[in-house]
Amino acid sequence: MAAVAEVLAVVTQPDRPAGRGHQLTPTPVNVAARALGLTVLTPEKLRSFASELAALGPERCVVASYGRIVPQALLDVVPLWLNIHPSMLPLYRGATPIQSAIRDGRSVTAVSIIAMDAGMDTGDLLAQTEPLAIAADETYGELHDRLAEIGAELLADVLDADARGESFPNPQSQRASDLGIDDDEIVRTATRPFGKDDRVLPPYATAREAIDRIRSLAPSPGAQLIGGLRPAIGATPLPAFKILRAHTSRESPLADGRDVPSGTVVAHRGYLYVRANDAWIVVDEVVPAGKAAMRIEAFANGRRIDNVYVPEDDVVDGLGALRFRERSGELLAR
Repeated sequence: MAAVAEVLAVVTQPDRPAGRGHQLTPTPVNVAARALGLTVLTPEKLRSFASELAALGPERCVVASYGRIVPQALLDVVPLWLNIHPSMLPLYRGATPIQSAIRDGRSVTAVSIIAMDAGMDTGDLLAQTEPLAIAADETYGELHDRLAEIGAELLADVLDADARGESFPNPQSQRASDLGIDDDEIVRTATRPFGKDDRVLPPYATAREAIDRIRSLAPSPGAQLIGGLRPAIGATPLPAFKILRAHTSRESPLADGRDVPSGTVVAHRGYLYVRANDAWIVVDEVVPAGKAAMRIEAFANGRRIDNVYVPEDDVVDGLGALRFRERSGELLAR
């Protein structure tokens, strides 16, 4: 950005408590901006920040993943506000466009830059990339970082065109018409912040839906299994963990291949399976409580997990006598 515009200041969220010690910690944007010698502003209240912003006299303001709604009082201070939004607008407006697109199993996305208005990501388009493919195993974190680099390049182009008087806004309604997007799809894909329930793998989801949910939550906050799983043998509960990566398998890890309820977990000799509606999910990488991410082999072997865990509301006869299929290369093949 510095190559095409003068950066007067960087505005980011105030320091917040973080870590086990709950020490006040600046945002990564704050740290990066100060390292570049830029002025950093961290207003607690945005409405009262209007006079300070006006004193800076900016001609343009750029917003990227700020995390708060910019009030009209601020929008009125600056001639043009630009917002970098990681979706193919008008699809996936709102707070979680990348996570939601992955969760929904979308195979393409885009980066858009809009002229901000009072609506939620409804402003006119100043630029939008061509459709960008989302890899079938790409996680939220990986796609976020890739789109951030693309967005930075696109922003430089937009600011350069704007300085030359060659920036021409395009209503999102026109873009929707060009892409064949109807109003129902726009409403259906509007996003919201993910809550605790969004982190849990749906017990009756297909394997593909579960994998997409896992990808949309990695590396943070991480996907979780349904609560209330009870062990088939003994009373030792399944240790707590979050799932970062997994793949699907049609092979049952149970020797007799019997069907078990969706949500059932099978752990044996360094692997961990979760039963989906139509197949098995093979867990590859997890984050145990209070630990760093690790391969499932390290997690399972270190805890000597060798059991079947069934949702508490389901009853399966003969669980205590279940035999496991021997681990093999074919069993864990992707």
